[in-house]
Formats: sequence, structure tokens, C-alpha cells
Amino acid sequence: MSVNDAAPERTAAVRPNGRETGKVTLAEELRLQLADDIVRGALAPGAPLDESDLARRFNVSRTPVREALRQLVASGLVEAQPHRGAVVARPDAERLNSMFEAMAELEALCAGFAAERMPPAERRGLEALHEQLRLLSHAGDAPRYLQVNEQFHNAIYVGSRNTYVAEMTLATRVRVQPFRRAQFRNLGRLAKSQAEHDRVVVAIMRGDRNGAAAAMRDHIELVRDEYEIYAVSV
Repeated sequence: MSVNDAAPERTAAVRPNGRETGKVTLAEELRLQLADDIVRGALAPGAPLDESDLARRFNVSRTPVREALRQLVASGLVEAQPHRGAVVARPDAERLNSMFEAMAELEALCAGFAAERMPPAERRGLEALHEQLRLLSHAGDAPRYLQVNEQFHNAIYVGSRNTYVAEMTLATRVRVQPFRRAQFRNLGRLAKSQAEHDRVVVAIMRGDRNGAAAAMRDHIELVRDEYEIYAVSV
């Protein structure tokens, strides 16, 4: 299987200043595919992740494989062990809870700032993304929902008008992203996510900093809870 079979559509990445960086890199596609395999149990804890084997599996060079593994080490899904190379890991409950706790506070900070600072045109853009997610939720289109969901959160990071906080939030999301993606496999999760987003959007549109922060914090905490439900089932 090639990596293009695993990830048929490449979406644009967004810098904290709102500018697109271009299509998602090959290393990013590999990271997402391997993360999904690990989180759903297709790659068991302790399983070796040999660069050459993975390059053959995905029909790519070893360079994007090496970068993907480096990113997975940062997320805690992979361990780099002396003399063994990379192996599948799973962060313990305390580590994962700490990651989600930081994610919740950073996203809450972005949402609160966005409520105060997001320009009118960007607010309309956020509403448009929210409506797109509503339609995708009703259609049950989880893969596309995942892509637009990232755009939705990116828009809030950008709307915070604090590039430093946005950069920290993006960096933390890279670490937590595999677990955020996995929870969408739970039955009914798209509709729940959409309802949680609705509370965030309403508060931002009202300029309610505290309300937006609280709604976003609740959303990320519920994402963590949904992942825990998913993890028990796999």
C-alpha cells in the first residue's frame, strides 16, 4: 500500500498568521496513518517500526519515514530505544491527561482572545466552517469532518491575534492529534462535537471572552473523555 492510498486527500496546513503553508507533507501523511494504526491497535505496543520496512510499505523514501517517526516520538506514541530503533509505545494515563490538560487551557486561551479580537470577516469565516461541519455531521462524513474540524480550530487560533499562543497551541495539538482523531470513531461523536462547537461559536460571536474560553475548555475535556471511552473498546 502506498501512502497515497492511506491518505487520499492532502489538506492545506495553516500558520498562526493565517497563511497557508501549502499541502500537507508526505511525512505528515505518514504520521497520521501510523498514528491511526497505533491508536486503533493495528500496531501493538512494543512492535518495531523499521524505517526500511515502512518505506517499502508506503512506497516512499526513508526521509519522510524518519521525520514521521520523530513526530510520533514527540506525541508519545513511539519510543526511540537504543539499539532497537523506534518501537510502538502508548503514553501512560498520567502523561496523556497532562497533554490534554495543557491542550484544553491553550485552546481556551485562543478562544477567549478570539472572542475579543477576531475581525468581522474572520467571524463570518468561522461561522461558515461551523455550518460546513454541521452538514458533514448530518451526512456522517467523518473523514471530511476531521479535515474541516482542523480548519475550524485553526481559524480560532488565528483569530486570537496572539501568534506566540497560537504557535504553542499548534505544537501541542501535534502531540495530542492522534488521540483527538481516534475519538471520532465513537458512535454519535460527530453530532456531539458539533454541539460543543456551537457553544464556542456563539460565545465568540457575542464577544464573550470568558464564555468562549469555558466552552472551548469543556470541549477539549470532552474530547479527552471520548478518547478514554474509545481506548477501552480497542
